[in-house]
Amino acid sequence: MSEITPDLVRHLGVLARIQLSDEEVQSLTGQLDAIVDNIAKVSEVATPEVVATSHPIPLENVFRPDVVQPQLTREQVLQNAPDQADGRFRVTAILGEEQ
Repeated sequence: MSEITPDLVRHLGVLARIQLSDEEVQSLTGQLDAIVDNIAKVSEVATPEVVATSHPIPLENVFRPDVVQPQLTREQVLQNAPDQADGRFRVTAILGEEQ
C-alpha cells in the first residue's frame, strides 16, 4: 500500500508554502511514492559489509603540483593597469571619508 497520499502531498505543499493544483498533487503523489519505494530498496541492500562511500568512483587529487616559477616584476604587473600610483594599483574609493 502506498505511503504517500494526496492529503500528505497537500500537507507538504502547505509546509513548503507552495500552492499545488489538483493535477500537481496527483502527479507528485506518484513521484514521491516512487522515491520512497526506491529509498526502501536501497535500505534493504545496505548492510554492514557494504562500505559507506561519498562517491561511487574513488577520486584522487586532481590539482597540479605547486611549482615555484619566476615572479613578475612590479613593472610587468602594472603595465596594463588602468591607473597606478607609487608602484600600486590605484582604484576609486568605495568607502566614505570616515574610514
